[in-house]
Amino acid sequence: MGSQLVQVNFKARDDSALGRFWAEALGWGVSSEEPCVTRVQPAGLVWPDPSAVSVDVVTVPDPATVRYRTHLDLATSSPAHQADLVARLKELGATPADVGQGDVPWTVLADPEGNVFCVLEPREIYRDTGPIAAVVVDCADPRAMAGFWGEAIGWTVHEVSDDLARLRSAKGVGPYLEFLRASGGGTVWHRVHLDLLPYPGEDQAAEVARLEALGATLTDIGQGDVPWKVLADPEGNEFCVLGPA
Repeated sequence: MGSQLVQVNFKARDDSALGRFWAEALGWGVSSEEPCVTRVQPAGLVWPDPSAVSVDVVTVPDPATVRYRTHLDLATSSPAHQADLVARLKELGATPADVGQGDVPWTVLADPEGNVFCVLEPREIYRDTGPIAAVVVDCADPRAMAGFWGEAIGWTVHEVSDDLARLRSAKGVGPYLEFLRASGGGTVWHRVHLDLLPYPGEDQAAEVARLEALGATLTDIGQGDVPWKVLADPEGNEFCVLGPA
């Protein structure tokens, strides 16, 4: 069956503080706090669950400021909800961010550690996603990325063009995974990446081999001896294949 997308991983200076921000931002709870790791997910969720991609915040010694290629888009249900959410996020410590977006109907913010995210205007397509509308990855070739990631995690491609690819769990729940065409590319590891978990009964080594056959490459970012495997997709975006849950 392969792997499932289970969480978005944020590198942080202070996982507890940033985890609390995202818990408040999403209306979720802190499900676990281990040394240097804080997980944020909906109350009552039995992890992993395709209806929600969790947020895992991990403290690292030097979360260097880099060009972010992965970010979150938050959903809103009305113009009033969008305005209220933006105001509440600013009270929690978010700040306005200019990434060259110009005059757009969505609001770009940065969390307290500078990770950029968007609060979208109401869109019908995101009415049932939960607070995270989409996990968005900048890329050069959305079509190719849709092909790789659709095979990697078994998600359904809902839309694909030269500029945008949109995937969602085959169960039709949870956020979308979107690949947005953007110029340029990253040359260093990113502060936000995706974590995959092999399905029960699947062997991690075999799953890594399958992903390599699809075009992923094993990557060394200085992780040392850890139970997860770090890979990069065909455009160099790092992601992790976790060990048994």
